[in-house]
Amino acid sequence: MGVYGSVNIQLGPNCSLLIQPNPLFVQSVKVEEIDDSKPGLNLYGLYKSPDLDVVSTWSETYTATVQADSHMASLIIVTLFCLNNLVLFMLLSCNFDVIQEWIHYLNRGSQVNISYNVNSTSSSVFLVIAQGSDGLSRWLEDPTYPNTTLSWNIVDGSGMIELAIYGSASYYVALGNLNSEDIEVELNLTVRACIYSTTEAYYRCTFADGVCSLGILFPQGNSIVLTSPGPEQHSAANDWSVRLSYGPRWITYIVGIGGMTAIMLVALNFLNKLQFTSGDEASVHYGEFASARTPLLSRKADDISSCGSSYDSISSDEADLEDFLAGSLEAISIGDGENSNNTRRLCAICFDAPRECFFLPCGHCVACFACGTRLAEARGTCPICRRNMRKVRKIFTV
Repeated sequence: MGVYGSVNIQLGPNCSLLIQPNPLFVQSVKVEEIDDSKPGLNLYGLYKSPDLDVVSTWSETYTATVQADSHMASLIIVTLFCLNNLVLFMLLSCNFDVIQEWIHYLNRGSQVNISYNVNSTSSSVFLVIAQGSDGLSRWLEDPTYPNTTLSWNIVDGSGMIELAIYGSASYYVALGNLNSEDIEVELNLTVRACIYSTTEAYYRCTFADGVCSLGILFPQGNSIVLTSPGPEQHSAANDWSVRLSYGPRWITYIVGIGGMTAIMLVALNFLNKLQFTSGDEASVHYGEFASARTPLLSRKADDISSCGSSYDSISSDEADLEDFLAGSLEAISIGDGENSNNTRRLCAICFDAPRECFFLPCGHCVACFACGTRLAEARGTCPICRRNMRKVRKIFTV
């Protein structure tokens, strides 16, 4: 999400580091020298991305003794680290302790030629080029397996290996010795580096105070190039350590957090409205379903009171119930004359006879008198409300 943190970078000769932060999230860039100030560093600001059309070539020579069985413990490693299309080169030895390092940032299009000379007539060593720390780790786990690295070679005598830089990655050039004797190896690295052009720069800082900073233009953005001078033979000032930090554009984060909060509130409001709409529809469907199952008699008592009622109390309600059903039966008879095929007027059990009885105490009318009598004799329950049936009363048509 555009969060930029501080990072420490070690620079070598002829470094050309391109910095292009996102102007939406970054407001300024600051580069600060960590160690003692050394002359030569420059920070350039450009309105557009510079051309990668400047070429610089130089050579460096290393002589190292690869100890016996050194593929895991004592190992000469020439590493190429890539950061923002740039590559870092260093030499490690003796249980991964740095004895001397030469650091180079190489942009895409650069090339490294490695010439070797193994000073042994009877033994050979491994010379591999691995991509990234994962590739190097896989090779260290099994140095005899060739498919773990980009280039795996068993070398003796003299020869040369070329490496072209095509993309952003870390490249490790490593030597391993599985023999029982120490072997001396001479390496000559010729570096052809592509450097960004700074002729159109509108800003330049020479680190006079050890710190340089530059604002990022909004919204078009701009490019920043950090450069170092060429290598000097037998000089200890060929490397620089700097800290690169970014100043956040706080307005972007404030607006972003506010926008996300508004979106969440709108989504919650929409979900609540959707839930209420679904609840209303369910209530309508339930009301229609409940009206179709409304009993002819209203419930005057629950099951416990019904069980505790006497026969006389039930009989006392029969007259009122029969009077209530008289009008309903007349309406049913008229409806049957108009639509005799209406299955809703037939017995829900046999579907042959009309519904001509009702159950006590619930008052539901869903069956013919014969089916209702069989249910009552079997001490069954009402098919609608599942209440215990006490009696069955037949409805007579006058």
